[in-house]
Amino acid sequence: MTPLTLPEPLAAFFAAQGQAPGALAGCFTADGVVQDEGQTYQGREAIAAWHARARAQTSFVSTPHTLERQGAADVIVTSRVEGNFPGSPVDLRYRFRMAGGLIAALEVAP
Repeated sequence: MTPLTLPEPLAAFFAAQGQAPGALAGCFTADGVVQDEGQTYQGREAIAAWHARARAQTSFVSTPHTLERQGAADVIVTSRVEGNFPGSPVDLRYRFRMAGGLIAALEVAP
């Protein structure tokens, strides 16, 4: 599979998944929002806590393989996520809304 070239903020997001929670939260605007598994997290502190919980519960690797642009600000990335969780591996859709070179919103869905 050919590696996917992502816009810089999204490349930073996927690279930060294996780093400290603050690194991932730094990819978002100050009031950024994440929606995942029926929960909403707003602000960098809440996003860092969301990432820390996810990393504590499971070990996973996310490999983006498809990118779709929708309008000027929305990007959907489909990524293969493999790890020690039921149903692994799974393809997840990450719907990003960009603002000012950062991620303003993210919705994660199967």
